[in-house]
Amino acid sequence: MSDATALRVRQAFERLTADHPALTPNDRALMQAFERLMHGLSEATDGSLTVVNICGEAGVSRASYYRSPVAQVVKEILAAPDIRRPEVEELRSEITRLRKVERKLRQDHAADVRDLRSTGAAYANQIQVLALRNAELEAENTALRARLHDRTENVSILPTQH
Repeated sequence: MSDATALRVRQAFERLTADHPALTPNDRALMQAFERLMHGLSEATDGSLTVVNICGEAGVSRASYYRSPVAQVVKEILAAPDIRRPEVEELRSEITRLRKVERKLRQDHAADVRDLRSTGAAYANQIQVLALRNAELEAENTALRARLHDRTENVSILPTQH
């Protein structure tokens, strides 16, 4: 948590303490739990900044949280545009972004593989056509040489060059 965010949280909780001098132990536990989560120092939860995790860190029910004046202060803190979320939240959003990028890359890769397979199949078909045509031409050439060999009286055979 940045220094500015820590200061803002501290000031908000000091204002809450001044406005409500009779805070319950649950209220104090909720404030401590919120600060732990903001610092990324979760003890009992996965560290994400949710009501369920604040309650889990504090060891109180959600109903107790919503009845507490801490709930309103937490809501105000998180609504402020300059509040920096804990690193855990930033990392989760980065993971989400990277998963989207990975999904796009996988889709692009799959499309490339499909295109390459299609191109390979087209080349294989062309090779097969050319091989068949080559076999036809060789057979025709062999037949012509045989005919030429049979008519040697008025045709002279030239030496072949390889």
